[in-house]
Amino acid sequence: MAKIEIDYDKCEGSDCGECADVCPMEVLVLEGDKIVIKNTKDCSLCEVCMDVCPQECINIEDD
Repeated sequence: MAKIEIDYDKCEGSDCGECADVCPMEVLVLEGDKIVIKNTKDCSLCEVCMDVCPQECINIEDD
């Protein structure tokens, strides 16, 4: 299972939302104005969210 961390001090949430837009497994979703991590067991470790994040606030590790 993946260990996903978001640095909310850097994250722009709904002002950006790039990670939620590109996540193929819908693990990262936008709820209100905040990015929320859902169903980490579904994460495929593709790291696309890390690649598109302009603030570099997402970290994924294989648990």
